[in-house]
Amino acid sequence: MTQSVVQGSTPARRPSYWSIISKNFSSTVVDSIRTIGRSVRMLIMSLVAMVTDTVRGRLQWKEALNQVWYMIGVTTFPGVLIAIPFGIVISIQVGNIIAQLGADSLQGAAGGLAVITQGAPIATGLLLAGAGASAIAADLGARTIREETDAMRVMGINPLNRLVVPRLLAAWIVAPLLNILVMAIGTLAGYLVAVGGQGVTPGAYWLSFGSFAHPVDVWISLIKSFIFGTVIAIIGCQRGLEARGGSRGVADAVNATVVLSFVVIFGLNLLITQVTTMFFPMQVG
Repeated sequence: MTQSVVQGSTPARRPSYWSIISKNFSSTVVDSIRTIGRSVRMLIMSLVAMVTDTVRGRLQWKEALNQVWYMIGVTTFPGVLIAIPFGIVISIQVGNIIAQLGADSLQGAAGGLAVITQGAPIATGLLLAGAGASAIAADLGARTIREETDAMRVMGINPLNRLVVPRLLAAWIVAPLLNILVMAIGTLAGYLVAVGGQGVTPGAYWLSFGSFAHPVDVWISLIKSFIFGTVIAIIGCQRGLEARGGSRGVADAVNATVVLSFVVIFGLNLLITQVTTMFFPMQVG
């Protein structure tokens, strides 16, 4: 009797390797879409709360200024340290290529535009993600783990108005300022290398830079930094407010904030670059 049961039973089929991969991939895609949806929802609610608090005179300006001061303190010096080698590397690499083509006079245009349109906003986003957004996620995550946000809701205080809106305002203020700093330092560093080490005359450098660079390039760079700052602040706030599981949850929130911010920055930069190149092609003037 036992042998017949054993012989008649069919062994359980193990899931294939590709089925496991497809299942994990599909769950990752679904989780990513849900995360994006929650982020967009938080952004919309934050904008609405910002407008209503401004009209009612309840906007947390003091908290926003404290966040601005903190972000400036943790990003200014690293921004200078990043802008100098970034401008030097671009000047050296672009200068070598241009020298082989016999167009040394165009080095100012190539190096300066690379710093303004690409280097400065990306450096701004990475600095804000690594220093600002991680601090936001750690702060809000610790508050969430200690149940401070739940206590605020019990007292009738919306954490969105009290915590998220001031940090979003701070990112809006700091991102363009940091972008301008990186643009200035990076362009100056590239100029010094081109003039001092590659034999380009100052007049030729600035003439080519002025011929190709336009105010729209600066505005696009500032808009990029503004968008990056918005996305970074929302990601940091969302990850922090959704932290679970004690101190390990806070660490995971900080890690997720930095990784997501980096990925989103490069993805948005690619998209914005394609759109701006389509509508604002480079012109000599």
